[in-house]
Amino acid sequence: MNAQDDGRTGRNPAIAERNGRRVGSQARFWEVDLLRGSAILLMVLYHLAFDLNYFEVCDIDVSSGFPLGVARTAASLFLLLVGISITLSYSRYRLLGKEDSFFQHLLKRSAWILGLALGITLVTYLAIGRGFIVFGVLHLIGLSLLLAYPFLQLQKENFIFGLLFIILGEYFETVRVGFPWLLWLGLAPRGFYSVDYVPVFPWFGVILIGMSLGCVLYPGYRRAFSLPDLSAFPAAGFLAFLGRNSLAIYLIHQPAIIALLYLSGVSLILHRN
Repeated sequence: MNAQDDGRTGRNPAIAERNGRRVGSQARFWEVDLLRGSAILLMVLYHLAFDLNYFEVCDIDVSSGFPLGVARTAASLFLLLVGISITLSYSRYRLLGKEDSFFQHLLKRSAWILGLALGITLVTYLAIGRGFIVFGVLHLIGLSLLLAYPFLQLQKENFIFGLLFIILGEYFETVRVGFPWLLWLGLAPRGFYSVDYVPVFPWFGVILIGMSLGCVLYPGYRRAFSLPDLSAFPAAGFLAFLGRNSLAIYLIHQPAIIALLYLSGVSLILHRN
């Protein structure tokens, strides 16, 4: 999901000049898109395995072992990149002299993503009932765009706060409450189940770590490291394309998988309770 106008660099851009630096408003850091595309591809592969198991096409244990590792790798990488993207977008706004409007930008983007997330909540509730998505990855990203704003000035110190969120999240997993109102934080009632549950604790901590990495790797909206340009290679270009369109892929990939299974003649058993 493209949570931000992230990954942009000074190649083939509409150019603005700020403090002696040229800032591209359209071009992107290709490696950020490539990594995001890799994460979205891993997510699609995991959800394919999940659907095959859920619809009883074949018996795949998606809650442990290699499939679970794929899911957590995809989620962690994607949320790290959300954090990096926030710092990139903030740096670009500062260099363009638009720092004062950055919160409005975050607010609009957050409202858009949260609107999509609520739509997913409604669709999954109607489609599967128990296990519907109450607070999934889109809910987290939409909320995190606002939560991240006061952390922007901390820069590298966000790594420490990120670790604290993760540690508290591990503790919250051992706690059960008698009400659902703090699900978004990571405090779930006993017996709670959702096919996609990504609460603030611990997962916002991964975004904060990404923000700290963004400050280290891309200070002042420039790479702090040397990197050969591999963007012309077909595989890299394909992954970068996925990364640039990750939100659209996230929204359509599950209906597409289900439709392909149905068209292939697979009998789908819907577990709605």
